[in-house]
Amino acid sequence: MTANTEHPSLLDLPPLTAEHFAAVEDKVAALLRTGCDVVAMQGEALLPLEACIRSAAAPGSTALNVVSGPYGETFGGWLRACGAEVVTLSAPFTGAVDAEQVAEALRRHPRVGLVSLVHAEAATGNTNPVAEIGEAVRESGALLMLDAVASVGAEPLLTDAWGVDLCVVGGQKALAGPAGVSAVSVSARAWERIAANEQAPRRSYLSLLDWKQRWLDGGRTALPHAPAQLEMLALEQAVDRVAAEGLESSIARHRAASAATRAAARELPGLAPYVVRDQDAAPAATTLRAPEGVDAREVVAAALKADPRVPLQAAAGALAEEMLRVNHYGRAADRTVVADTVAALAAGLRTLDVTGAGTGTSTAAAAVDSAEAAWDATASV
Repeated sequence: MTANTEHPSLLDLPPLTAEHFAAVEDKVAALLRTGCDVVAMQGEALLPLEACIRSAAAPGSTALNVVSGPYGETFGGWLRACGAEVVTLSAPFTGAVDAEQVAEALRRHPRVGLVSLVHAEAATGNTNPVAEIGEAVRESGALLMLDAVASVGAEPLLTDAWGVDLCVVGGQKALAGPAGVSAVSVSARAWERIAANEQAPRRSYLSLLDWKQRWLDGGRTALPHAPAQLEMLALEQAVDRVAAEGLESSIARHRAASAATRAAARELPGLAPYVVRDQDAAPAATTLRAPEGVDAREVVAAALKADPRVPLQAAAGALAEEMLRVNHYGRAADRTVVADTVAALAAGLRTLDVTGAGTGTSTAAAAVDSAEAAWDATASV
């Protein structure tokens, strides 16, 4: 029998209007707690992230790049490609950067005009104290660019109150939405800096100025090009779902999922939270250190064989052998999902005959009990 590959409910939708596109941007602005311009860009979040750096970092300028994971490392490469002098402030991937470290770096390098920072690194499972860092950046007069892709919907994000000039978000993590569209808020200060940069992209897919001149300055009445319609509608549904649940409730779920997973990991033989301090752990994803001498990818494979539904994956790149990740994206930040994930990890460790895992259900039961207790304690705060 030939499968029906047509989806008229998706393919025959009326065109997305400029008014509807602008309404989606306004919903994202409300989620970001910002009164600044918000542009929904038609691509994955790497698009606005690179656009921000290439727009705001002029040749010969100085930028402070805070590195607490692989995305921060990527930003450094883009900044250098713009001709900027890059001051790198690195934090161990097992923790977060301290606001005083940022303040001290800014005092040592008074010419810094842009600070690039990742709020939460899903790849390493850490999160940075943006409110305190933002205060230090404001005092210096520099712009603050924030990658909030893995934090929006999972932890507080007060764009204007924290002094974030360029805030990039995506829908694919805590919002449980599409990956093919993203958004960036741009402050008035940032627009001034971008306009003054002769090397800022123009007539380019990376151009924020094109969006300003062809979309924002015209009152958002005519779209500059055909929108990614399905992705925009999916982003709107994702934002609407968070609004219907309540942003604080969404944040509480993600925090509880993170705390429960970390508590359970301490009960499972050989595993340990990769991010050492609880306050440095990102609510959207929990990273775990694999047992000594055991490849993390083998742990993930064994756990997924026990239960292929759980949101487990191995780390990428240099961390692949030592780190595994439990994702709490959107609906996965759920009490039952966490318990199932803990049980699958326990089963995988038993399969690999990790020392101490052979006690059977007692180990799994203790870990699940710890997860339940941590969930209750966190959710009640």
